[in-house]
Amino acid sequence: MNGNLEAEERQDQRPEQELTWSWGYRPRSALDRVKAMAPPPPLAPSTPLLHGEFGSYPDRGPRFALTLTPQALHIQRLRPKPEARPRGGLVLLTEVSGCCTLRSRSPLDSAAYFCVYTYPRGRRGARRRAARTFRADGAATYEENRAEAQRWATALTCLLRGLPLPGDGEITPDLLPRPPRLLLLVNPFGGRGLAWQWCKNHVLPMISEAGLSFNLIQTERQNHARELVQGLNLSEWDGIVTVSGDGLLYEVLNGLLQRPDWEEAVKTPVGILPCGSGNALAGAVNRHGGFEPALGIDLLLNCSLLLCRGGSHPLDLLSVTLASGSRCFSFLSVAWGFVSDVDIQSERFRALGSARFTLGTVLGLATLHTYRGRFSYLPATVEPASPAPAHGLPRAKSELTLAPAPAPPVAHSPLHRSVSDLPLPLPQPALTSPGSPEPLPILSLNGGGPELAGDWGGAGDAPLSPDPLLPSPPGTPKAAQLSPISEGASEMAASSGLPPPTPGAPVSISAGGPPDHLLPPLGTPIPPGWVTMEGDFVLILAILPSHLGADLVAAPHARFDDGLVHLCWVRSGISRAALLRMFLAMERGTHFSLGCPYLGYAAAHAFRLEPLTPRGVLTVDGEQVEYGPLQAQVHPGLGRLPAPISGSP
Repeated sequence: MNGNLEAEERQDQRPEQELTWSWGYRPRSALDRVKAMAPPPPLAPSTPLLHGEFGSYPDRGPRFALTLTPQALHIQRLRPKPEARPRGGLVLLTEVSGCCTLRSRSPLDSAAYFCVYTYPRGRRGARRRAARTFRADGAATYEENRAEAQRWATALTCLLRGLPLPGDGEITPDLLPRPPRLLLLVNPFGGRGLAWQWCKNHVLPMISEAGLSFNLIQTERQNHARELVQGLNLSEWDGIVTVSGDGLLYEVLNGLLQRPDWEEAVKTPVGILPCGSGNALAGAVNRHGGFEPALGIDLLLNCSLLLCRGGSHPLDLLSVTLASGSRCFSFLSVAWGFVSDVDIQSERFRALGSARFTLGTVLGLATLHTYRGRFSYLPATVEPASPAPAHGLPRAKSELTLAPAPAPPVAHSPLHRSVSDLPLPLPQPALTSPGSPEPLPILSLNGGGPELAGDWGGAGDAPLSPDPLLPSPPGTPKAAQLSPISEGASEMAASSGLPPPTPGAPVSISAGGPPDHLLPPLGTPIPPGWVTMEGDFVLILAILPSHLGADLVAAPHARFDDGLVHLCWVRSGISRAALLRMFLAMERGTHFSLGCPYLGYAAAHAFRLEPLTPRGVLTVDGEQVEYGPLQAQVHPGLGRLPAPISGSP
């Protein structure tokens, strides 16, 4: 079997970039930590890292030449007849969930096996799972063949997780850190009750294929997730992932920020796998992760692939102070008017899934309301880059004055309904705690189960069994346990990236989370430098990421870490037809290019909304909050997303 191909010569000049750790990556010594501080130089996408000849499984199949590059696995058939244009010969790493090594249960078979799990897009665009198994048989002994299979599996895993490969050293399983540990919180009633089924059928097999350890908990009521994360020992987890809509993530983030050690707690990466009716954050993650727009199962698979890749990305959060003085944190949006009306009034159609918003929009247009209010904001000093023409984004500074248009706590409960795969050395029944609704399907290190039998062999072939790269570390927990919160809190982050505090302005303090140094107390005058407008509005929307829904791109130029809240408003006077055209264009993110004179936009660091209409609906991340004046401030990079996403669309 051919050996390593020489990698291209590495450059001494290394570009500056943010240092982020991959899932579970921890340098093992002081020397390792020093080396890790210098990011590895980027490799050309076509740089060959490994090349070799493999057989197939079953043994009577063809033989292949495999070439691994930083972006793809190239597969070329050698025998019985070479392919000039091999079908399925290019496996993009963005479509790979994980890999594993296997061995035959026949003692006479000296070959080792290397299996790659992929989720390519079909002819109709939908993703379908596929597993490719290759036979390492170039050496006379099983130990030598096993070392070769493990070398390929290790190199591929390092590329998937963003871990550096040695330039001239041996590629061995010692390069891999311990398996990352994820806490999955599932709302079994999400997505018309399909969340639990989707989790079992799609999420758990994929993250098992990726080698991620997990503990799964089903939530049973509102604010259950908030209570759970407030009592966790977060040092045991590399991330918390909600398998539901946006509402469950809202609970998790606010639970973390209500802890006494919130400064450390909020550094825990928190992600979402979309199984609900409102999947706005997942839509933004999908877009910034480089995938085409998707809905339903495809959106879930795309986000799961990104989760398997590991890494993390800063996430801006918005602290919202309500009329009563209480404070909550938002990762998505604050809405008043048409958007919040549709969101809350469509709750009665939740059984329809995402179609509830379509029906709610039709009903909202039929009974279109306007709301009078006062809207103030602290504009950003630098306008964000916009894909739309300049005339498509009305500047609010010219709208300083607008002529009005004519006329109870739940008791804390312990973790329960828990299912864990820690560890998963061989196929075995999943570990369940008392009270679990039903056992999970049998999972193995490679996501084994009945489906994989067809991928690996045929009649008369000896079955294969998992051959783990690394044994599970001793003391791996069998199930999540409530742990006491460590006392004390770490120092606050040094720089927030926001403008300096307003001189003489009082600072509002909450029990958890950073202070809002840009906001005066509600009821006091607006500081200098703010923009204020008063009038009748159809809607006011303050949004952080790009998406308002999985298929609604409300702020196409927004990024997760731009330090801005993107403000959109529609003034009264707009026709129902024009409002409908605007929302249809929002599916493509082109609504600002319509040139609608009633649509306004501004990028800001903080804002205040004062409803002057006695009745209405206010929502934060789709959750209804008390009606009355509110104000909010952006806290750049306060949270973390567990996904290797880019900073720009």
